[in-house]
Amino acid sequence: MKILAIDTSTDETAAAVTQGTKVLSNIIWSQASLHAKWGGVYPSLAKRAHQEHIDWVISKAISIAKCDMGSISAIAAATGPGLAIAIEVGLNKAKEISLLLNKPFIAINHVEGHLLSVLARPKTSRQQKPNEVVGFPAIGLVASGGTTQLVLIKQVGTYEIIAYTVDDTLGEALDKAARMLGLGYPGGSVLEIMAKEGNPKTYNLPTPMLGKENRLRFSYSGIKTAMYKLVQSEQPLTKEKVHNLAASFQDKTFQHVERLVRKVLDAHKVKEFFLTGGVSANINLRKRIRKICKERKIILSIPYSKKLCTDNAAMIGIAAHFKFQRGEIVTSTNLDLIDRVPRAKVDEKFAWE
Repeated sequence: MKILAIDTSTDETAAAVTQGTKVLSNIIWSQASLHAKWGGVYPSLAKRAHQEHIDWVISKAISIAKCDMGSISAIAAATGPGLAIAIEVGLNKAKEISLLLNKPFIAINHVEGHLLSVLARPKTSRQQKPNEVVGFPAIGLVASGGTTQLVLIKQVGTYEIIAYTVDDTLGEALDKAARMLGLGYPGGSVLEIMAKEGNPKTYNLPTPMLGKENRLRFSYSGIKTAMYKLVQSEQPLTKEKVHNLAASFQDKTFQHVERLVRKVLDAHKVKEFFLTGGVSANINLRKRIRKICKERKIILSIPYSKKLCTDNAAMIGIAAHFKFQRGEIVTSTNLDLIDRVPRAKVDEKFAWE
């Protein structure tokens, strides 16, 4: 069976066609350049851009998958968490298609999509990684611009949030530091490039929540403030200073992640670790998590493509595959039950389920 999946949770207009855990197409239209001058996502602009591009993205996904609407078995969409007026664009379009084709609708938690993105396989792969092959229980780290959480994955569909951020997410912190350094928005990936050329020991930035790991909370507001003051004191910025500031900031934020990951793994004996979300594409973070997993003989699973790390619809289709198998669908005649849930939690069911 094939699933048409849609995600407009924030600033990526995305559509994909999946078959089981195989990704037949994964189309993303990024709005990053539109929001650059605002230094973040401008809600009304995001909604308008989604509306302008959603039909093209869906058409492209169907075309690349070499199928037609008649061969689609179900429609899936992310219903939260995310930006409410952005979510509704993709959700309404998915409902419209479900009703038109009389196909079942599957509502997906955006964070669950990230967690299960490691199960995705390219369409040319002869291998699948179904539920029963994964080493459960597992711990998943979702690190992105919208979410920073450590989640206990008991099995697909059963989750428990172990640690979460109390202010900025990791992705937001990296983007804001990049903006302080004049690297533009979104700047997390550019900050990574700058950090490679710098010395992380040059500046003594504070390690977030140092000695308070038992609280199981991520927090980046303190180091962000310290970074701002440091950047101001280092004016004018030279290339060398930018490299060293980027390296120092990235190092301390990742140390915070490492400490919490170790604390959680001390408390939960798991077989596998899922590293997901936009920041999971960062090579430095991957090396740190890989080292921790190697020490503990835990399997590290990362999405096969960086395109599956950032917001995308293929991950929504993968999550929908498992929900379809469990019969967790809504018929086209009951679509009024479905609504956007901008503050949805991955360890809680939607109200209509």
